[in-house]
Amino acid sequence: MTKAVFPGTFDPPTVGHLDIITRAAAAFDEVIVATGVNRSKNRLFSPEERLEMLTELTAPFGNVRVGSFEGLLVDYCRAEGAGVVLKGLRSAADYDYELQMAQLNYAMTGVDTMFLPTRSEHSFVSSSWVKEIARLGGDVVAFVPPSVHSRLLAKL
Repeated sequence: MTKAVFPGTFDPPTVGHLDIITRAAAAFDEVIVATGVNRSKNRLFSPEERLEMLTELTAPFGNVRVGSFEGLLVDYCRAEGAGVVLKGLRSAADYDYELQMAQLNYAMTGVDTMFLPTRSEHSFVSSSWVKEIARLGGDVVAFVPPSVHSRLLAKL
């Protein structure tokens, strides 16, 4: 059974994240969408709110579940019995950063990383940009799922 962990902050989840989840669900036996919890970082949404949004978004997929982790991602993967970390890539800059992390993760634990390039229509969408545009009054409805959009507007 092939189990993959798709980690991220998901603050908030975007249509790009949902696309990666959809494609991963078709490629792996089980996918765990795991949001990292780092209490020292200031996020717009609490860990609980991010888990709620991700649970709503992944409900249609029978082989996808949601989790959270603190500490090293590879420790979480080992605890879950997942041998693959799945990373979505938007650009060459993402690849440069993620490649080093993938190599470190493998050297430490043997957990492999698979890269899934984003679809071109989502390549410019990031949670950071979505928050910034929304804070400044811009329309982000095309960049986040409807349930996330309503939560984002309520937060801001």
